[in-house]
Amino acid sequence: MTFSDIFKSSFLESVTEFSAVDTLIGMIFALIIGLFIFVVYKKTFSGIMYSTGFAMSLIGLSLVTTLVIMAVTSNVVLSLGMVGALSIVRFRAAIKEPMEIVFLFWSLAAGIVIGAGMIPLSIIGSAIIGIILILFANTKFNNTPYILIVNCDDEKTEESALNLLRKSANKFSVKSKTVNESGIELTAEIRVKDNATSFVNRINDIKGVSGATLVTFNGEYMS
Repeated sequence: MTFSDIFKSSFLESVTEFSAVDTLIGMIFALIIGLFIFVVYKKTFSGIMYSTGFAMSLIGLSLVTTLVIMAVTSNVVLSLGMVGALSIVRFRAAIKEPMEIVFLFWSLAAGIVIGAGMIPLSIIGSAIIGIILILFANTKFNNTPYILIVNCDDEKTEESALNLLRKSANKFSVKSKTVNESGIELTAEIRVKDNATSFVNRINDIKGVSGATLVTFNGEYMS
């Protein structure tokens, strides 16, 4: 067998019959599932900066993955070449939120399943994943965490601010304390219910407090 005979082999030339109708149906369902993932991502997003580009990429990712899987399953030669081509692809985009990884894999999995022809599995699985994510996103398991920064003139003012904080917050812990010539800067992690932040105004009204700042705490504190 010569080198040219290998490329004339019926195994390498075997191509499943291409169906425009099946391709159209698969791409339509990929678009529908991609839009559903887009909506779930938008409703469950809890970060600071919402990225429209990332949300739109979820739709495109499901469509592209479906197209690739359809091509791979219809041509043996193309499937072998696709493995080598995709092995050199490198993604440099930074993942800002851990949940973004879930949505990326969801879009990829939906595209793979639809491209393989298992459309009912993709619909049922995506519906279950979407419902679970929405339910967990709208459920608050803990009180809202905040970081409170208070600038005090002296130790007496500091004690007054801490006493008021004990009465107002469900839980708090001092994270840092800076003492210099201008006074005392106190940083504390606190938890309150129902976003009740009016106590910050009362702390600021204490004589000797030059300022009180309350910011949302994302769970990672760096001193």
